[in-house]
Amino acid sequence: MPSLDHMTSAPAPATRIPEAVHRRRWAILGVLMLSLLIVVLDNSILNVAIKTISTPAPTGLGATQSELEWAINAYTLVFAGLLFTSGLIGDRVGRKKVLLGGLVVFGAGSALAAESGSPTQLIAFRALMALGAAFVMPATLAVLMNVFEREEQPKAIGIWAGGVGLAIAIGPITGGLLLDHFWWGSVFLINVPIVILALVLMVWLVPDSRDPRPGRLDPIGVVLSVVGLVLLVYGIIKGGQLADFTDPQVLSTIVAGLLVLAVFVVFEKRSDHPSLDVTYFKNKVFSAAMAAIALVFFALMGVTFFAVFYTQSVRGYSPLQSGLLMLPLAAAQLIFAPRARLLVDRFGNKVTTGGGLVLLAGMLAAFAGFEADTPIWVLEVVFFLMGTGMAHVMTPTSVVIMQALPREKAGSASALSNTFRQVGGALGIAVLGSVLSTAYRNGIEGKLGLLPPGLRDTAAESIEATLGVAAKLGPRGKSLVTPANDAFLHAMHVTALCGTVVALLGAVVAFWFLPGKPPARQKGEEQQELVAAAE
Repeated sequence: MPSLDHMTSAPAPATRIPEAVHRRRWAILGVLMLSLLIVVLDNSILNVAIKTISTPAPTGLGATQSELEWAINAYTLVFAGLLFTSGLIGDRVGRKKVLLGGLVVFGAGSALAAESGSPTQLIAFRALMALGAAFVMPATLAVLMNVFEREEQPKAIGIWAGGVGLAIAIGPITGGLLLDHFWWGSVFLINVPIVILALVLMVWLVPDSRDPRPGRLDPIGVVLSVVGLVLLVYGIIKGGQLADFTDPQVLSTIVAGLLVLAVFVVFEKRSDHPSLDVTYFKNKVFSAAMAAIALVFFALMGVTFFAVFYTQSVRGYSPLQSGLLMLPLAAAQLIFAPRARLLVDRFGNKVTTGGGLVLLAGMLAAFAGFEADTPIWVLEVVFFLMGTGMAHVMTPTSVVIMQALPREKAGSASALSNTFRQVGGALGIAVLGSVLSTAYRNGIEGKLGLLPPGLRDTAAESIEATLGVAAKLGPRGKSLVTPANDAFLHAMHVTALCGTVVALLGAVVAFWFLPGKPPARQKGEEQQELVAAAE
């Protein structure tokens, strides 16, 4: 297999994209961004609605802490488990068909979730939404790779990565606005008109594409990849829920998932028609880019999970205010994601990605110094710099991954990238979530002696649970508020430092394995460019 350095520095191939498609490529990117927006936005929009959904009917559904976790995790579990398979199906039957079908399923799941009558129904309909989302997200990047020529791909991927950042940040703002004026189901129902608009534009603008030489299907490989990923992610989520990764059920599920994935790799290496060419992972640059994406989302998802509770529960901001506080995170990604390629051209992937991860680690460490009275502008600066670091990791690694595989395999490359991102994020929420809950329980248990035994376990689950019990006790419960805030802040500090270590580990991988500055061009080439510019 040729080295990635050679592949990325080779001259762009002659255009194979029809002129009609090439002319409307930026409009197509806009439609793809709209589809991507609702899929990513939905994951972040739920965060601000958690408190409302946990409120008893008729305001909410009266969901317990465990049911809330599964409402979030059911989406992640199905999404991550099916991403790889959906990319393969898109490569074979056509990306446009897969996009349209995925959007229809996602829209139907959103409408049903909005009308859920119980937490169990909400969990089931969230899983249905994830089924549709799993077919949308990889297809958007695969279509992008097939409507842009190689020299424009880094710029287009930068805009695409900026869209992911925008969706993550505007989700809480949109959720806050809706909850200020409507019932909790509106955070899901808002998806339906956007889906309809995206479907109309997609039918009109987006061309279909597929792998011209898909070969024979690989049903055994597909089943092994799905079963292995689902077992692994389920075990991670269950460990976070129980706050105990030594639990026999958790350990056995994670080990079973890893074993099935190991069998999948062995099977694919021996197959004459593999769904995934695992030899690509022999390339250290490709593997390092994958690892960097997984580690950055591990750190980021785990930390943004507690940031919402910090702003709402400790600082007392409303869902809308809490969402607005995350605007700097979105602004930084929008500003820097499309421009990160310029730093790559000047300094190389190694410095750009490694520097982004070091910056992210520094901002995660800053959370370890936050208190209940820290000036809010400090939080805003930290969020902006976190977004800046993310932008300089996401764009270079996405370009490395997508350009490492032939254009015909774009769906598989996109699915791989997204699978590593989702598994990293799920692991971050589970592991760092369990660190947060364990540290919180240890900090608050000694302060709950006055409560009846039946209430102590409930109150120790989380800061929301403690404050909920305190509210029910009336004036007597006020004495629990300060200890709850103190215990949460300590738990947040511990969790932030764990996230910092993970981000630094990602930086080590980037500095060690990613390529450095591209070789300097010859003077003759530069002079030709100057002459062309003068003309």
